Amino acid sequence: MSAPQLHEDDHGHGHDSHDDGGYHATVKGYVTGFLLSVLLTAIPFWLVMGKVLPSSSATALVIVGFAAVQIVVHMVYFLHMNAKVEGGWSLLALIFTAALVLIMLAGSIWVMYHLNTNMMPVHDMRTMP
Repeated sequence: MSAPQLHEDDHGHGHDSHDDGGYHATVKGYVTGFLLSVLLTAIPFWLVMGKVLPSSSATALVIVGFAAVQIVVHMVYFLHMNAKVEGGWSLLALIFTAALVLIMLAGSIWVMYHLNTNMMPVHDMRTMP
């Protein structure tokens, strides 16, 4: 009996393909992600330090927008999350987690608002000595 011979690109998996359908990281991808991250950090820093926008609430909204974009950049370029990885299950898990966090955050704010509105004592300044 002779041992089975393996070809140079056959690893015993029964197929010759190395493509597993997942994301393959490249140096170009990491450099692109890094440059985008630096840019998405530098612009809000400049907005705050240079007092470019007229109001602080507008600046805060723009910073939150840049933060959301930077989260997506990190997930795509560094965590390699896309619809192809693991058959889309990691992206589905991320969406489910984001929905849960959003529901919990909105529910907590809603409960705190109603507690503040309905439970705080009302002070009438005319009856105070």
